Amino acid sequence: MGRTALPKLRALRWWIIGLVMLGAIVNYLTRSAMGVAAPTVLKDLGVSVKEYSWITSAFQLGIMLQPACGYVLDTLGLRTGFAVFAAAWSLIAMAHGLAANWQGLAALRGLLGLAEGSAQPAGMKAVATWFPASERGFAGGVFNIGASIGSVLAPPLVVWAVLTWSWRAAFVLTGVLGLLWVALWLIFYRAPDRHPALSAEERQRIAAGQEAHLASAGGARPSIPSILGQRWFWGIALPRFLADPTWGTLSFWVPLYLTQTRGFDLKQIALFAWMPFVAADLGCLFGPAVAHLFQKRGVSLINARRMAFTLGAALMTGMMFVGRVHSPYAAIALLCLGGFAHQTLSVTVITMASDLFRRDEVATVAGLAGMMGNLGVLLFSLLIGGLVTRIGYDPFFVALGVLDIGGAVLLWTLVKDPAAPEVVRS
Repeated sequence: MGRTALPKLRALRWWIIGLVMLGAIVNYLTRSAMGVAAPTVLKDLGVSVKEYSWITSAFQLGIMLQPACGYVLDTLGLRTGFAVFAAAWSLIAMAHGLAANWQGLAALRGLLGLAEGSAQPAGMKAVATWFPASERGFAGGVFNIGASIGSVLAPPLVVWAVLTWSWRAAFVLTGVLGLLWVALWLIFYRAPDRHPALSAEERQRIAAGQEAHLASAGGARPSIPSILGQRWFWGIALPRFLADPTWGTLSFWVPLYLTQTRGFDLKQIALFAWMPFVAADLGCLFGPAVAHLFQKRGVSLINARRMAFTLGAALMTGMMFVGRVHSPYAAIALLCLGGFAHQTLSVTVITMASDLFRRDEVATVAGLAGMMGNLGVLLFSLLIGGLVTRIGYDPFFVALGVLDIGGAVLLWTLVKDPAAPEVVRS
């Protein structure tokens, strides 16, 4: 008797991006645990604010190696590469529970950053591989919701673990969740040309909706020097350099800000620190929706993305007033606006890697752009750690409110619309 064919799953591509999103949730839950546990960790280990800035900076140094992650993903393939990185970050997270001083935490954060830097290149590679151009914006938005959900879950889950057991147990818990996701990934993920549950109709729809000039180059490895020589790359990377400090501030510094400046205790942080990330979830969908609306009105794909980014940058100006309002709840509302605006523009510029580069380059491009974004986070975090005791948080919130305006200018200047006549990548 012949082997029974596996049933085909309708809209499999959305199930796949859901699985990738689940991985992003675990990724950002793991990385956000430190920010939530920071008040307890600093007190327990006797860590100063300046030393804490070095701990967060070590993470940023590690995650700046995203290009290496992207290159590995483009070379080994998404299924194997992402599983290796996810298993690594899970085990490293669990090892945080063994740290006895800030130096140990800094070393572990650096290793964690290196492994977790794989998430965004992996997500964009999945989007580029599984979705036609018309759906990539929303697929990228769905994937990036994982970052927000993970950050939303971190405050209540980590605080619960701290109050029930200890801050060390909180890190072990996030690592266990990561290993469970690795098992799911290896069981359910396959590339489109190998997935037994993908119907012929959906496979054709995916292939027909992808740009022919962005097809893989027959097994050729991505050339990093070639990518770095293209102005389109810098048109994505430099806006990320200016934009990503917002996310780093929300993840690593806002819990300390609420504690030190607004007088919140650990339970109040659990009640309120997740709210900007819920707003960020909405921004993940708002950015693609805005771009889609412009496209329906006849605007080209790249111009629609640039318009969505610019709108997000305009909304980000509300962050300038976080430190100036008297009410802590008004400050939280402005932080929510910042989370919403940031993801509106961030998901837009991240998705552009799949609009402008070949599918076998996307993870490498996303990794290189992510390196620039995390360099911005690193420098901004070091500035906060070195200056906040002297000048307070207010100047940093003002800076976050204006940096993305510069990012919008760079995006319009450096990225030319491929749909326009006589456009050459240079």
